[in-house]
Amino acid sequence: MLESQTDDFYAEQWQSPPSPINQILDAPPPPTIFLSPNQQWLVELEQPFLLPIAYLAEKEVPLAGFIVNPKTNAPARHNPYSRMRFKALADSISKGVMLPENAQIGFLKWSPDSQKLAFTLTQPTGLELWVMDIAEGVPQRLTEPVLNAAYGSPYTWLSNEALVCKFILSNRGEVPVESSVPKGPIVQENLGRTSANRTYTNLLKNPHDEALFNYYLTSTVVKITLDGSQTQLLPPALIYEAVPSPDGQFILVSTIHRPFSYQLPVSRFPIYVEVINQEGKPIYEVADLPLDDLRSIKFDAVRTGRRRISWRSDRAATLFWVEANDGGEPTCDVPFRDVLWELDAPFTTPPRQLWQSEYRFQQISWGKENLALVWEQWYDNRKQRLWRIDPMSGATPPKLIFDRSSEDKYNDPGMPLMVLGPYRYRVLRFSPNSNAIYLSGRGASPEGVYPFLDRLDLDTGETERLWQCVDPDFEIVVDLLDDKAQMLLTSCQSQILPPNYFLTNRSDRHRVPITNYQDPAPQLAEIHKEIIQYQRADGVPLSAKLYLPPGYDVSRDGPLPMMFWVYPQEFKDREFAGQLTTPENTFSRPSGASVLFLLTQGYAVLSNPSLPIVGEGDVEPNDTYVEQLIAGTQAAVDYVVGRGIADPNRLGIGGHSYGAFTTVNLLAHTDIFQMGIARSGAYNRTLTTFGFQGEQRNFWEATDTYIEMSPFTHADRVHKPLLLIHGAKDSNPGTYPVQTERLYEALKGLGANVRFCQLPLEDHGYRSREAVAHVIWEMVNWCDRYLKKSHTR
Repeated sequence: MLESQTDDFYAEQWQSPPSPINQILDAPPPPTIFLSPNQQWLVELEQPFLLPIAYLAEKEVPLAGFIVNPKTNAPARHNPYSRMRFKALADSISKGVMLPENAQIGFLKWSPDSQKLAFTLTQPTGLELWVMDIAEGVPQRLTEPVLNAAYGSPYTWLSNEALVCKFILSNRGEVPVESSVPKGPIVQENLGRTSANRTYTNLLKNPHDEALFNYYLTSTVVKITLDGSQTQLLPPALIYEAVPSPDGQFILVSTIHRPFSYQLPVSRFPIYVEVINQEGKPIYEVADLPLDDLRSIKFDAVRTGRRRISWRSDRAATLFWVEANDGGEPTCDVPFRDVLWELDAPFTTPPRQLWQSEYRFQQISWGKENLALVWEQWYDNRKQRLWRIDPMSGATPPKLIFDRSSEDKYNDPGMPLMVLGPYRYRVLRFSPNSNAIYLSGRGASPEGVYPFLDRLDLDTGETERLWQCVDPDFEIVVDLLDDKAQMLLTSCQSQILPPNYFLTNRSDRHRVPITNYQDPAPQLAEIHKEIIQYQRADGVPLSAKLYLPPGYDVSRDGPLPMMFWVYPQEFKDREFAGQLTTPENTFSRPSGASVLFLLTQGYAVLSNPSLPIVGEGDVEPNDTYVEQLIAGTQAAVDYVVGRGIADPNRLGIGGHSYGAFTTVNLLAHTDIFQMGIARSGAYNRTLTTFGFQGEQRNFWEATDTYIEMSPFTHADRVHKPLLLIHGAKDSNPGTYPVQTERLYEALKGLGANVRFCQLPLEDHGYRSREAVAHVIWEMVNWCDRYLKKSHTR
């Protein structure tokens, strides 16, 4: 039965959640740490977690998949740092940096020798470049507000004494004005080509948008020295980035050019890549890539031609890139998918082939002349391999180091730790006098998640466990401070202690704190957090994070109203679907519009219960999505109800994005929950016809699956109260605000009990203080109305 609406609950002003949520929202978050490449200096950066909504109200210009602030020629909604402190790594006290009042700090970069720190300050008319000698601690302004940060980095260090910058044209004139009288229609056509694309937002729409794109992205490339002298290297163009070679003698320049697209983001526009010298003279044309509009929607599809173009980090000036052997199309049957190439300066000899991959090239870590590590992967079978290759000798065959499923977290070897190399870029850190490297891993296991440090001998393939986190801590290795891995930089936390950084001796585990950050929400110090484990009816093991409010005692307080906060995941192997990957020893405090704020109001929360959607062999996971979703949810409910923690008559379901999609599906297909909260979701998959989430098939290849999975199709089955929330400027692919608008209209027309809160100016994630507070208020009120009122005892 529908309930009458009350004026206070349906007010149209920003609302504040009850105490102590407001106080927690205003607590300053711990600083962000920025460590120098040589590991000598530590910079602490303060940043407000939530912004005033007035900041989001500033004028924005959407251009080809990104958004520009027209006043600053920088990314819109950029959340700058407000304060900066620094110290030597082992010092106990940090020093503040004197900057102009209300400073907005961004784009921080260390010089090659780690002795200087560059950063930008945002002024009302643009971005200035500043540089600080870290030992002196006195920042100096290097430019006027002329940096162009609309797309790509606005500057890069060229040497310890010079930088390469993208400057706005000094004579670019006024912003193009759109004529109120159209010159003609906007015409698009496709003459028989297959050009499928997933949904994108903020694309170019007309010739005026193209003019704005040219206006804001056009830059000159300028070399500027620390004494302020400037040299223009290139004429104006749509410069994406200018990246110096490790020795600083050459610059790799990427330039966007026409034809543009009204269906694709800028990352798939035509791009010209060339090498110039320090005087701006063209040295070598690397690639001229056409518009990438024929790529299929398969996850392992890539653009044709040279891609992933960059510098080898272990050599003075050597280019490398990857090219697809299969035309970028995963359905083509070829023995090798990708080829890795390199070319040494002065770029006059033919490129040299380094390696071929059976799967798609993923990434490379350079070590030394005769050793690099290369990863390849394939989405369809979830395979991932790690190879050792010898870039120096084509006669030495690649050596397979690891061959595993990317879904198998228990056998994840971790990632190699790096160190500053001889040419200022990071390379593999080797143990002394050997070909052994160090791997830092998360350490998921059936017993829990315990991060580790391993030494891997690349000659024998054998690993040695050097260190592993132990209860009651969750401690990870951030970096090594010596080649023997004796002293570690770690980040450590527990359920009762917030994350802090330590200098840790590996042998005796003695820790020296280098930060002392306090609990930002001591009101929640006594919450109970537990990783629970249970089974789905078909035997798949599952887990979830169970949170209980401070001071709760099951024998005294009995079953609680409980919110489930969900987000399913696809798997190709049921063996890995139930692996325990969530650490229990982490410090849990809510931030943003977290569901955990409900703990302050007497609710229990089951966060991220495992909802694996498994499709083995030729079967796709989503073909049995609804059945598996219900089975996983029912298993979680049976567990918490069976323990006496949750009242089966007071269960709520909620989620964000794909979790919102899941929420409405569970309300449509089950009677388990008394209400739901769905934030920023997509509910009609016929509006995302060329794939979504982990689905690679298009609508016409899997019509029944698209329709059956769409909760919009089953809106007439949603009989429990549903709160819908969506940001009015959601730019996430697929979750257009119209998705929630249409679902609300459908439910309203069907007589459902539904409320729709649209957040002005907000994107897919909510960032303003006003909107976040209001979202929590909406959630608390919805829970109070439909969970607490369902109490039958």
